Amino acid sequence: MKHFTGLRDLGPEGLESILAKAMAWKGGPHPKHLVDKVLGMVFFNPSLRTRASFEAVMARGGGSSIVLEVGSGVWKLEDRLGAVMNSDRAEHVREAVPVLSRYVDALAVRTFAGGADDDLDHADPVMSAFRELATVPVISMESAREHPCQGLADLMTVRETFGATPRLPVTLAWAPHIKPLPKAVPNSFLLTAAAAGCEVRIAHPKGFELHPSVLAEAGAFAQSAGGSVSITHDLNAALQDSHVIYAKAWGPATESGLSAEAVKEHSEWMTRESHLGSARPDAIFLHCLPVRRNVEVADAVLDSAHCRVVDEAENRFHIQRAILDWIFGS
Repeated sequence: MKHFTGLRDLGPEGLESILAKAMAWKGGPHPKHLVDKVLGMVFFNPSLRTRASFEAVMARGGGSSIVLEVGSGVWKLEDRLGAVMNSDRAEHVREAVPVLSRYVDALAVRTFAGGADDDLDHADPVMSAFRELATVPVISMESAREHPCQGLADLMTVRETFGATPRLPVTLAWAPHIKPLPKAVPNSFLLTAAAAGCEVRIAHPKGFELHPSVLAEAGAFAQSAGGSVSITHDLNAALQDSHVIYAKAWGPATESGLSAEAVKEHSEWMTRESHLGSARPDAIFLHCLPVRRNVEVADAVLDSAHCRVVDEAENRFHIQRAILDWIFGS
C-alpha cells in the first residue's frame, strides 16, 4: 500500500516519474483512470485550490469524492494518545480513521502546523496518525511538515519554463505577513527543488530558520541529484542570476525567541520590482497562493509578465492526477 504524505515517499526517481506523467497528460484528453474510485477528503483547515483541484481530478477521472470538514458538520477529532476527551473534540482518530478507510479507496488529509513548537510540527502528529491507522492509502493535502503536491506543482512550473533543472539557481525568499504562517510550503519547495538538482538559495531574516531535519533532508537530496542548498540573510545576493523567485511567508523558529509580531517587521523583504531586477531578465515569480498583495508581494510583481502563479495553481490538477494514478497502481 502506497502513501504520499512527504517527498521521501517518492524520492528523486519517483519525483521524475510523477512529473513526466503530469507533463505528458497536460493538454491532452482526461484519462478515465479513476472509475469506481472514491477519495475521502478530510479538511482540518480551509482550502481553495487544493480542494477544487482534487475534486476536479476525481470527477474528470471517472471517480468521486467525499468532502469532510472537521468541526463543520463533522465531529471535531482528537489525535493525542491518552487524551482525556472532556473538551469539544468528540471523536478520536483511532476510531474515525479505520471507519473512513472502509468507505473509500484513499484518504486525503489537510491539517496545518500548530506553530508553537517546531519539533512537534516536524513530527507531523495528525498526518502520522492517519498513516498509522488507515487501511487505505493516505495523501497529504498539506500537513504540519510538508505540502508535497504543491512542491511538485512548483517544480512542474519551473520545468515548463526552463527545461532541465540540475544546477538551476532558484531562490526561496521569506516574505513578511500579518501573522505567522506554517513552514510546510517552503519546506516542500526546498525539498522538491533540491531533489531535482537545483541550486537552492534560501533567503530569510535571522530567526526564521527552517527545521534542521528538513534542511538536512534537502541537503541529502541535493547531494544525490547534483544540486546544492545554501542559506543567506541577504535577499538581493540570493537573487543574483536566479531563474526563480519563490516568495513565501513563514513564522519564526520557535527556539529563536522572536515573538509572533516579528512577521510584520522586515517590510523590505516584500518582493518588489527592484528584486526582479536582481534576478535574471527571464526569471519567473512563484507563490503558492493565497497571497496578500502589497504585504508579501507588490502588485507590480504579481501583475508582471514574470508572474506564473496561475499556471502554478493549474499544475496542482495535473500533479494530483498523476499522484492518484501512482497511488492506485495504474
